[in-house]
Amino acid sequence: MIKVLSVFGTRPEATKMVPLLMALQDEPGVEPYFCATAQHRELLDQVLNPMEIKPDFDLNIMTHGQSLEDVTSKVLSGLRPILKELKPDLLLVHGDTTTTFAASLAAFYAKVAVGHVEAGLRTYDKYRPYPEEINRKLVTALADLYFAPTEQTRENLLKENVPDKSIYVTGNTGLDFLKYTVKDSYYYENEALNGLDYSKRILLMTAHRNENQGKPMEAICRGVLRLIEDYPDTMLVWPMHPNPNVRETAKKYLSAHERILLTDAISAFDMHNLMKRSYLLLTDSGGLQEEAPAFDLPVLVLREVTERPEGLTAGTLILAGVEEDSIYNHGAKLLTNTKLYNKMATAPNPFGDGQASGRIIKAIKERFI
Repeated sequence: MIKVLSVFGTRPEATKMVPLLMALQDEPGVEPYFCATAQHRELLDQVLNPMEIKPDFDLNIMTHGQSLEDVTSKVLSGLRPILKELKPDLLLVHGDTTTTFAASLAAFYAKVAVGHVEAGLRTYDKYRPYPEEINRKLVTALADLYFAPTEQTRENLLKENVPDKSIYVTGNTGLDFLKYTVKDSYYYENEALNGLDYSKRILLMTAHRNENQGKPMEAICRGVLRLIEDYPDTMLVWPMHPNPNVRETAKKYLSAHERILLTDAISAFDMHNLMKRSYLLLTDSGGLQEEAPAFDLPVLVLREVTERPEGLTAGTLILAGVEEDSIYNHGAKLLTNTKLYNKMATAPNPFGDGQASGRIIKAIKERFI
């Protein structure tokens, strides 16, 4: 039996690791375990509870106003006795969170092999996104198996002298999760979403990144407000991140408009079904850039750079930046230019086919059997 310990603690990690965790549970010859760090307790549980997934170990580290140093030290110290007791063959982490980096370092200290799901994403700017870009580069240095979602991410790893034999191109596991969440007839957990007027074109927005807080967030708000004011057949829906800096800015600029709905953060189930019914996505999220093309949903990326250039090449994404005029102009084009909109909406998804979990498990078994 291959003993595999998966470690994650945020909602974005959960949406991409839960389908892999469930596939591991059904796989002969694999003994899977799950440790939740709960770096983001409430948002993590929005994924775990509906899927009826209970951690084998729960570090429950989240505290109000926690720092990156707090998260790193708590994950390191919390995983130490678990790794000593369990002695897994492989520790699986995902992406670029502080949980991911700290768990990989803990595994290295315990001389446990690390498998990095969604390996190889890069912006080559250490502060954009912060701290994610450095987290994923550090995990590359610590990992033993690399599950790259695309050929581009594989090339990024090869440039950093990662052995080719340790890299497996799998697609992105986030697309695997959609089969659990999307329904033709769906009732939203967030009651406010059940009353949306779908005769309007729904502009769905998320924005929360550290580097976007402050003046960039204010510019983003001004840009989208102009879009809603100039196009009366539209409505903006913004499920807001719990971060008070984000919420204060959003409410300051957008709360008074009758065609703007500001709501609390929503579950992955609500988000995926809302994406299916939306006209345009504006986001600084990473995972949503990968999921949106599965819904034929064009994306304006509210960032200066993206570690997902495959979407730019394929035509599913536009890098709109964080300047008011740029956001407005790109949005206005997609609201008025049907040919451009349809080209983006029908572009093939470059991030995978929903079968990534099976490829990862096959690679693990090849390595350990």
